[in-house]
Amino acid sequence: MAVRETIQVGDPRLKAENKAVTDFGDPKTKQVIDDLIDSLRSKELLVGLSAPQIGENFKIFVTEPRETKFRTADQSDELRIYINPKIIKSSLEESIAYEGCGSFANAQIFGPVKRPKEITIEATGQNGKKFQLSCDGILARVIQHEYDHLNGIEFIEKITDYKKLTSAEFYIRDIKMSKAQTTASVITKKTVKYL
Repeated sequence: MAVRETIQVGDPRLKAENKAVTDFGDPKTKQVIDDLIDSLRSKELLVGLSAPQIGENFKIFVTEPRETKFRTADQSDELRIYINPKIIKSSLEESIAYEGCGSFANAQIFGPVKRPKEITIEATGQNGKKFQLSCDGILARVIQHEYDHLNGIEFIEKITDYKKLTSAEFYIRDIKMSKAQTTASVITKKTVKYL
């Protein structure tokens, strides 16, 4: 277990092909998961992290939007681990919210991204059991953001209006606690089914 540096935009590992996990008991798989959790929790603003962001090209990511001074209980969720994930359903209804990324931490850029409001993802957990999760709010958004990383896509490629790009300073001051941003972050649906 270790806190790993989040690699920054431009690093070729962010665009490299990610391998499916075939051996869930492999010590390497466990190490990647443990390092993702430690690295995620080392930064208060991070709500998700994918394996390629720590330089490991595997189809693994973790999410944990934690309750903070900026994030209320209805915008938080427990730690979840997704191995070989696949989004199997996306709502037609979409929402726009500002996103940032640990791989843009040096650039400190935030911008508006349109995504399906609700999704269903199928993945395998650390215990080797498959599950389906249907959700909305910040949880659906962070899942889609991290899932994009597994496909070599960065959030900046999905910005709806580049004139609205902002620095971390202005995002925290003017947008993070805005009504539009907080409303888009509230989780009203969170259903898990084990397969």
